[in-house]
Amino acid sequence: MADLTSLRREELIELIMVQQRMIEDQQRQIAELRDEIEQLRRGGKRQAAPFSKGKRVENPKPPGRKPGQGPFTRRMVPLEEAVETIIASAPEYCPHCGGDLEQEREEVATTTDLPIHPRPVITAYRVSVCRCRQCGKRVRGAAQGLAPDQTGATAHRVGPGVMAAAHALHYAIGIPVRKVPRVLGELTGVSLTQSAITQDAMRRAAGPVGAAYEDLREQVREAPVAHTGDTSWRISGRTAFLMGFDTDQSTVYQIRDRHRNEEVREIIPGDYQGVLITDRGKSYDAGELAGVAQQKCMAHLLRNVSEVVERKRGPARQFGVKLKLLLREGLTLWHARGALRGDEFRIRSRQLDQQLTHHLRIRMLRDDDNQTLLNGIGLQHDRGHLLRFLETEGVEPTNNRAERILRPAVIARKVSHCSKNRRGADAFVAFVSIAQTARKKAQQSTTQVLRDLFVRPADALAR
Repeated sequence: MADLTSLRREELIELIMVQQRMIEDQQRQIAELRDEIEQLRRGGKRQAAPFSKGKRVENPKPPGRKPGQGPFTRRMVPLEEAVETIIASAPEYCPHCGGDLEQEREEVATTTDLPIHPRPVITAYRVSVCRCRQCGKRVRGAAQGLAPDQTGATAHRVGPGVMAAAHALHYAIGIPVRKVPRVLGELTGVSLTQSAITQDAMRRAAGPVGAAYEDLREQVREAPVAHTGDTSWRISGRTAFLMGFDTDQSTVYQIRDRHRNEEVREIIPGDYQGVLITDRGKSYDAGELAGVAQQKCMAHLLRNVSEVVERKRGPARQFGVKLKLLLREGLTLWHARGALRGDEFRIRSRQLDQQLTHHLRIRMLRDDDNQTLLNGIGLQHDRGHLLRFLETEGVEPTNNRAERILRPAVIARKVSHCSKNRRGADAFVAFVSIAQTARKKAQQSTTQVLRDLFVRPADALAR
């Protein structure tokens, strides 16, 4: 009887401990849910940083120029543009001890500033309006810079420099078109409307800007290496795709209703002689592009493998872990290319290719996700699309350049809600392509490039 009592007491104690652990666990879950409810409640209100993830970076990067980002240079001395020279007189005696001073050298310091009220250049045309005595038709005088139809309600216009600055502010810098008139008015005093900027952009996109845009598209077809990526877009509220193509010489965008190999081949033809660096989109694996040498983005591949590895346990992780090690070894080898001899680099590249070929050999795996990785990545390796960056000079292992050129479009998408019509979409891709190409060359400002394009005769753009 005593043994039964003791046994029951131990069972009760164990049951109490189990219930105590359950209560503690439930209290912890209740506290977590309360915190989550509070975060959701606060998230529904206006926040200072609505897109913040709420996590601090453990080791944030320090401000300023980072090591290895090129030579550090001071601001250039604009002596040729100096309009006034002021002599800074030396003190009569040393401010520290009162001794006599002797001049050692002379330094030059400059201050570049804007006038308080900058005045635009206004050109007035005294146009002779005549009438023919024979036929009775009216004839107007002509002058350089004066449009033939610049009369009546449209007699007072802004010049190509103002419109070039307006388009540069909108398409190159990203200022919303509704704010561009205010910026121009604040800086120059020129009065302009939002509709005038929009209508001018669409008109020029069908003229010299459109012709220059076609020239940029042709340059991409002839480039030795091209990066491409895409993001979503909308035209009149309908889903569309914005595609970007980046080379060392130019950057080109296009907006289409669909993203198929037909749209890709508008820029990259099936007989393209260079290397196309892409993500894992199905459009690039079409049979029409089978003859194009490609390099699949290693960052996308590693992300796909990591997603599978994180879900696996035990032996099912081995395939993905080994594949990640081999892909990362390729990236490490590419970064060390400058520090290795040519023959050593080729030997290590050949060894890595053999290891990757053996790991991606055709076989049946027990895990379905691993089999999907083997089939998909193995097919790309069989086509030579994995390690081409180790074989061809100038080919990068990732498609980061394409992702970077899409960032301005993503920002514009948030601000302007994409394009209202097809003409607006065509104007957007033409102007942004010219602006990004001008930024890449960095020889002239975007405003100067656009102004030169506006005043260039039509026959100067003929091929």
